[in-house]
Amino acid sequence: MLNIAVLVSGGGTDLQSIIDACEQGKINGQIKLVISNRMKAYGLERAKNAGIETAVVKKDDDLIVSMLKERDIDLVVLAGYLAILTDTLIDAYPNQIINIHPSLIPSFCGNGMYGMHVHDAVLARGVKVSGATVHFVSSEVDGGPIIKQEACDISDLDNAEDIQARVLEIEHRILPEVVGLYCDGKIKIENGRAKVI
Repeated sequence: MLNIAVLVSGGGTDLQSIIDACEQGKINGQIKLVISNRMKAYGLERAKNAGIETAVVKKDDDLIVSMLKERDIDLVVLAGYLAILTDTLIDAYPNQIINIHPSLIPSFCGNGMYGMHVHDAVLARGVKVSGATVHFVSSEVDGGPIIKQEACDISDLDNAEDIQARVLEIEHRILPEVVGLYCDGKIKIENGRAKVI
């Protein structure tokens, strides 16, 4: 059973999807720690309600790395974590950090593209299909190997909040699925590409 840490900044609905999957026995792992860079992130309350240790750490990846190492963390999940990781953390956990992004990478990603900014940009551009991507984290923002993507038709929607809600349904499905695959050792990287085996 792998030890998992989840980093959050907001409401923690993606975190809740992982908590639920762990409780249902769908993930061969346990969440040992939830870290937020925001004291009032509701994700911390979700973790506490599930009996999971929490911490608030602002802009100190050295401290985060030491906390993860102390708890023998095998996998780090960014679940709505609105901060760019430094090489300190990325190098300490190569191909052991995954992120959920609310678009179909490489569209609507990179610096400044997070949360509602993504959905606002999607709406402004008038795209007909959006979705979510789970990928490994690398030093390039949203540039690591893509593990899983799922698309949805948004041609009938005309506001960013509705787009977000539809994409969140996908996030809550594919993020715990990928965490489960990782914990089962079913993801490998070949030639810079992630493959499910």
